[in-house]
Amino acid sequence: MEQTLVNLFEESVKKYAERPFLFEKITDRFQETTYKQTRAQVYCFGAGLRAIGVNKNDAMALLSEGRNWWIMGELAMFYAGAVNVPLSIKLEESNDLLFRLQHADVKYIMVSGNQLPKIRTIIDQLPAVQKVIVFDEQEVYADKEVFIEEVLQAGDRYLKEHSEEEFLEIAKSLKNDDLATITYTSGTTAEPKGVMLTHRNYTANIEQALTLLIIPETWRTLVILPLDHCFAHVAGFYIFMKCGAGVATVQVGKSPLETLRNIPVNIKEIKPHMILSVPALAKNFRKNIENGVRAQGKSLNRLFHLALKVAYIYNQDGWNKGAGWRCVLKPLVTWFDSILFSKLRESFGGNLQFFVGGGALLDKDLQQFYYAIGIPMFQGYGLSEATPIISSNIPVSHKFGSSGVLVQPLDIKILDSDGKELPAGEKGEIVIRGENVMAGYWKNPVSTADTVKEGWLYTGDMGYMSSDGYLYVLGRFKSLLIGSDGEKYSPEGIEEALVSMTHHIDQVVLHNNQDAYTTALLVPNKEALKRHIKHAPDSPEGRKEAVQLLVNEINKFRAGGVHAGMFPERWLPTTFAILPEPFTEQNHMVNSTMKVVRGKVEEIYAETIDFLYTAEGKNMLNERNLQNIF
Repeated sequence: MEQTLVNLFEESVKKYAERPFLFEKITDRFQETTYKQTRAQVYCFGAGLRAIGVNKNDAMALLSEGRNWWIMGELAMFYAGAVNVPLSIKLEESNDLLFRLQHADVKYIMVSGNQLPKIRTIIDQLPAVQKVIVFDEQEVYADKEVFIEEVLQAGDRYLKEHSEEEFLEIAKSLKNDDLATITYTSGTTAEPKGVMLTHRNYTANIEQALTLLIIPETWRTLVILPLDHCFAHVAGFYIFMKCGAGVATVQVGKSPLETLRNIPVNIKEIKPHMILSVPALAKNFRKNIENGVRAQGKSLNRLFHLALKVAYIYNQDGWNKGAGWRCVLKPLVTWFDSILFSKLRESFGGNLQFFVGGGALLDKDLQQFYYAIGIPMFQGYGLSEATPIISSNIPVSHKFGSSGVLVQPLDIKILDSDGKELPAGEKGEIVIRGENVMAGYWKNPVSTADTVKEGWLYTGDMGYMSSDGYLYVLGRFKSLLIGSDGEKYSPEGIEEALVSMTHHIDQVVLHNNQDAYTTALLVPNKEALKRHIKHAPDSPEGRKEAVQLLVNEINKFRAGGVHAGMFPERWLPTTFAILPEPFTEQNHMVNSTMKVVRGKVEEIYAETIDFLYTAEGKNMLNERNLQNIF
């Protein structure tokens, strides 16, 4: 029996026909759409796609903020037999967006009104694209553009002229191994990798995830992560669909900032039972809570921090809450909860049971904070190549600092750099095997062969399994950097370009470990700088001029620069520290093959890296850089 996403959707509609599935706020309140109503719209949209020429296996891109049409649009693609290429709204038009659309051989694009200008900028470079379906009405439509209402009308006509059986032929012909999506991961240059995920990859991972979590059909979630995010894709709506529960999307604003401001308002309106989060959002929520408490006055602020302290002592690492002598603190913890923490939970709607944290690793302090206020944030782990869920902490089984227990069924092994399997407690590369492992990278057999070997997925992440079955993810086995939103990217290509394509940089190491921005440790070519400055090297003007030359070199890779578009701008260093000495074998920062030992550099310059995340360090013309330039 085939287990496709179409099968999953049809089964859910059969079981939960009259239950609300989608919640969307376009005007002043959230409107609900039942499972049965959703299917009717999906059929109409899917038939419309067939009517405008979409064929089985055609690649269709989806570039939009989270909304009903995103979810129904993907399902409609499957009924037409197409493959979705979900795209991040953070992508820039240059190589970032263009590469994906060209590389995936995209023939049709679904796009929101907010994102349409990006497509219009590059459409001339996309001759393969036949139609651009626009979700929001426009005053004027360019060539190839069509308003969604026209597609729905065409679908309505199609369904009247053809039997339902005829319409469903393609959807029923889908096999487990047919591609559902091509999801692009972040590459180092203009060549990110397209993760090929099959229908069975998705349905298998949904089944695996539900061995950890129980989602009652009465639950609702508010998807605050972008829907193209693999984690939001599976855990945000497919798991809820499987269980007959409800999925709301954040009200889309006129700008990304306005959409962000809608999140706290929408949370109160939807009263979600579970929310998916990433560290950047978790930190933001915490900051808002602490600012709100501080605004109530010094006395309440002191009481709040005392309450947190007591809760931290009582809760320990979650699994051992209240153990031993700490049981005496329970009445005090309960009292603090009733007078303080329960009030804070109301700002999350009052129903929120827990968050699940994906993307980058959540620091332990954040986990302790949310646990204390009564809405735990359970750390999970996964990656797009695993569709993505590999493990998670859950209400009945959790330990702060860990990435939780494995989904089932799933095989795991921890390997050292020679490929030898390590026992529990020893750290190495996390390698997994299961039906959720991707089919490979689109048009990239070399990377596929490097990453998937005999069914085993080599994650590139370092960790270990504890003797009691918890996975601990420690960071990068390879040299991947991780942004605050969980986006992983390799620094080597950027570092090589900064050295080889500029005149004044000899060595550079980029750093980002779930931080707000990327930073660089930089060794300048002092002689080249001296040749290009007008003032004396030992004068304040000369030093400032030299540092500015380095700033200018990095800016060549930004918009308007000669190397613009080579890398996404968010990966380029926001600031840098000029180092007093180069990386050498003598100071152990370079190995015998002349490769920089990243871990050693980060260890030696830990304080410098911390400084780069201060207001003073963010200014590249800071006193330290001016001192170290010559």
